[in-house]
Amino acid sequence: MLYAHAPMKSLRGLEKIHRDYGPRTSAAKVEAILALDATQLPSARAVLRFHEILLYLRAFPDDPPLLKAVERTLDRFEKRRDLARFRTALSNTGIAGTEIRYRFFWPMARWLASRWPERLRYADDADPRLRAALPLLVSPLQAEAIKRTERPTAEILDRLRGKSTAAAWVVRRLEALEASEAIREWIHDTIDAMYVLDPGPAGPSRTHALRKGDSPLFRTAPPRRDRPDLAQAIEVPPLSVRRTGRSEGARLIDLAREAMVTRKRDLDAFTWGNPRDVRMVEDRDGLAFAMIGVVPEKRLPLPAVHGWLTLRNGVPTGYVQTDTLLDTSEVSFNTFETFRGTDAAHVFARVLAVTRHVLGARSFTIEPYQLGHGNDEGLQSGAWWFYAHLGFRPKDPKVRRLHRSELMKMERSPEHRSSLATLGRLAAQHLYWNESAKVPAILPGVPQLGLGNSERLEPFLRAVARAKAHPDEDKSLEAFRKLRGLARVLTS
Repeated sequence: MLYAHAPMKSLRGLEKIHRDYGPRTSAAKVEAILALDATQLPSARAVLRFHEILLYLRAFPDDPPLLKAVERTLDRFEKRRDLARFRTALSNTGIAGTEIRYRFFWPMARWLASRWPERLRYADDADPRLRAALPLLVSPLQAEAIKRTERPTAEILDRLRGKSTAAAWVVRRLEALEASEAIREWIHDTIDAMYVLDPGPAGPSRTHALRKGDSPLFRTAPPRRDRPDLAQAIEVPPLSVRRTGRSEGARLIDLAREAMVTRKRDLDAFTWGNPRDVRMVEDRDGLAFAMIGVVPEKRLPLPAVHGWLTLRNGVPTGYVQTDTLLDTSEVSFNTFETFRGTDAAHVFARVLAVTRHVLGARSFTIEPYQLGHGNDEGLQSGAWWFYAHLGFRPKDPKVRRLHRSELMKMERSPEHRSSLATLGRLAAQHLYWNESAKVPAILPGVPQLGLGNSERLEPFLRAVARAKAHPDEDKSLEAFRKLRGLARVLTS
C-alpha cells in the first residue's frame, strides 16, 4: 500500500488542478505529470484517469513546458508497465496498446480491414450467422462443401482465409461479391459479428489522435462556462473557411473515423465521408471543425448532411451532424466525455454560427433522440434542459405545458430537478430555435413525405436528383432554394 500511496497522491493532486489556470498551476501540473510518468499506478481506473487528464491538457494547454510534458508522456503511454498489467481491463478505452471490441457496421469494418487487416479478427468465429453467410462468398464447389460438412466454422475459415485473418477475409470476399452495395451491407450487418481490433503501431487510438500542424493556443484562464446569447453568437462568422484538397480531406475523414472507433461509436456521415467535400473551419479560442460531406450515392433524399469533427488545438473533442434543408438545420451535438463540463454551450453556439454563415440556416431543431428519447445517456445528462436554457422551445402543446410546470416547480424550489420520467416526456418531441418568426422549421416533417402522397413532389424530383449528384453536397441547398414552391410543399 505504501508503494501505491505516492502515485495516487500525485494523481489526485493533478486531478484537482488540471482544469485550473494561472502562473503557479502550470508548474504544479508539470511536476505531477513527470512524477506519474516515472512510476506505476495501482489500478486500471487510475491509468485511465491519468490518460484522460493528459488528453484534456493537450486540448487545453497552459504553456509550452506543459504541452511538452503532456506530449512526451502520451507518446510513450502504451509502453507503461501498469498499462501492460491492466491491458485486459482497459480494453475498449481507446488507449494506445489496448484492444477494441465492437460490432462494427459494414463501412467501418471495410475501412478497418483496409487499414489494419492483420489486426482485425472475430471475437467468435463459430457464430451460426457467420456460417450461414459463407456459401455466398465462395465458389459453387466450395459452397456445396460448406453446406455438407460438419467441420467447425473456425476450421472452414482456416482452410479458406490463407494468411489473412478470418474477419479481413470475409470483408474482402463481401467487397468482391457481385451485388449492390446495399446487399453487401445487408449481408454483413445481418451477420452482426463482434470484432476485435488488436493493438498495434499507427493507431487507431485516442492517445495519438491529433490533427498535426495546428499552432497551439495556450491558456491563461479556463474555457468559458457562462451561457451564450444565441442571437448574438450566430451573427459572428468563423475566422476562416476553406475547401481542403482530396488528400487532406481523406486524412480528416480518417481522423474522424478514428475518434469514433476508439469510443465505440459510429456516424454515417463519417463512414460515408467524401474526401472531395471537406471544409476546414478555423474559429476562435483554439476551436476548429472539419465539416465532412457524404458521398453522392449515400446522401439523404432531401437534406444536405454534414458530419463535423470538433477539434481543440488539433485534438478531437466531439462531433456534430447537421441535416440542412432550405433555411432549416437539424443539429446533433456531442462532446466526448473527457471534455464535458468545459464550454459545451459556447461550442454549440459556434456550430450554429458556422451553419448560419456557411450553409445559410436560420432556423434550428433538435431531434428527440438527442434530447433523450430512446437515449439513456441523453436523459441522464439532462440534454433537454441544456438546449432549453439556450432558448430552444417545444411546439407540441403537451410538452409546452410540462415545460411550464417544471419551470414553476423550479421557481418555488431552486433545488428541483426534473425526474428521468419527466425528462423522457419532455424529450418526446423536437425543440426549436428560430432566428426570426418568419423562418419556419421545415425538417421535422420531411420524413413523413415518403408515407404520404408524393405526387405533389413530382415537379421537384428530377431537379432534386440532379442537385444531390453534385460533388459538393451543400450545392443542393442552393439548387433547392431556387425551386419555387418547394418550401410550401414541405410545410403544408
